Amino acid sequence: MTDDGPLIVGIGNPFRSDDGVGPYVAGKLGERGFRIVTHEGDGTGLMDLFEKHASLILIDATLSGKKPGTLTRFDAIAERLPAELFHYSTHRFGLAEAVETARTLGQLPGGLMVYGIEGGDFAAGTELSPLVRAAAGELVTMLAAGQAG
Repeated sequence: MTDDGPLIVGIGNPFRSDDGVGPYVAGKLGERGFRIVTHEGDGTGLMDLFEKHASLILIDATLSGKKPGTLTRFDAIAERLPAELFHYSTHRFGLAEAVETARTLGQLPGGLMVYGIEGGDFAAGTELSPLVRAAAGELVTMLAAGQAG
């Protein structure tokens, strides 16, 4: 495991509009010098990251019926992730399943924060909707200032 601060993982598909919010946030933080990786969200790949890094911050789109742009935060070490929030993946074994499987196997990293931004548009496209883009900008500012990790 590395000890260079948390790895920022932007999860999602940047060609499905708001589903690309994770990679968007990661990219903006990468421009500021943070260690980042983008990820499509398959659970086994996420579990590999858990084994290799002491601390991670995961960012993904959510779909719960809340207002687009709503930000949710979870300390995945202290609490279970609600699978119904992170279900818009094309993967049946996605973020929530990876975290909970790793928890069961005793393979969670030392630090694991998860941020979800409620999406509104998951159609084909590369642009974030205005409310999601605004929330993404706020999260970038918070993480860059060290206030959200």
